[in-house]
Amino acid sequence: MFGPQSQHGLAPRSRPQPGHVYDVAVVGAGLAGTELAWRLARGGSDVLLVSQALDHLGTLYGPTTEGAGFPDGSVFALIQRRLAPDTDGWTFHRHLKAEIESTSGIHLLQSTVTALDEDDTQEEAGQVILSTWEGPKLHARQVVLAVGAFLKGRLLIGSGMEEAGRLSEVAYDFLADDLARSGIWLVGAERTAAGVDGAPAYDVRFLTPAPSELSGFHVNRLERVRMLGQCAPGEHTYASVLTDAAQLAGEMLEATLPGEGA
Repeated sequence: MFGPQSQHGLAPRSRPQPGHVYDVAVVGAGLAGTELAWRLARGGSDVLLVSQALDHLGTLYGPTTEGAGFPDGSVFALIQRRLAPDTDGWTFHRHLKAEIESTSGIHLLQSTVTALDEDDTQEEAGQVILSTWEGPKLHARQVVLAVGAFLKGRLLIGSGMEEAGRLSEVAYDFLADDLARSGIWLVGAERTAAGVDGAPAYDVRFLTPAPSELSGFHVNRLERVRMLGQCAPGEHTYASVLTDAAQLAGEMLEATLPGEGA
């Protein structure tokens, strides 16, 4: 939050203006993106957390937190302990969002990223320029894509198909096309979402980079871009996604220590 003071009484580290250069831009505010942004900001980074819908920040895969197995030390475990024994997912979401909003060093932005540009011939050398549907360009030294099942996402409900991600939000078609133009080989993935409260189960189809396109979290063809969470290859759980976010945050914070480079 970037008012005069955060809810914790701490002064924010920056007041973003057009052209502001963030240390890290995290695209996607699901489990992976939210956890990563929280850890990076607490470690001293100036973080942009951008999502198509901030009302869905940190939304869980299911309606409750029962049996979630959030790892100790994660912001998700922190909120779960505060609310115990309540396990309602919507109550959890509201408290999680309040925690993220009150964390000094995180700037929340509702926007849709459509392309990434690492053109070092421009005056923005050493930055990634993020284009958006809404028009304004965003600037960061590092970018982490944590867009979940939204990279050219499609919902299959019965015989119908919607061009949308898991929460019926706009799919990241333009971003997927931009990654493909960069030479990144994208392959299909599929998940099944169980029916809840009488609603039918449905399938989610989306794209991820082929395993050969990543070295750890790093996107091989893009110097300053990483991928995290459901949009990366492999099977994922609450525990694995949040553990990966903690690992990536540690790596990124270590790389910015004095003498370690930017």
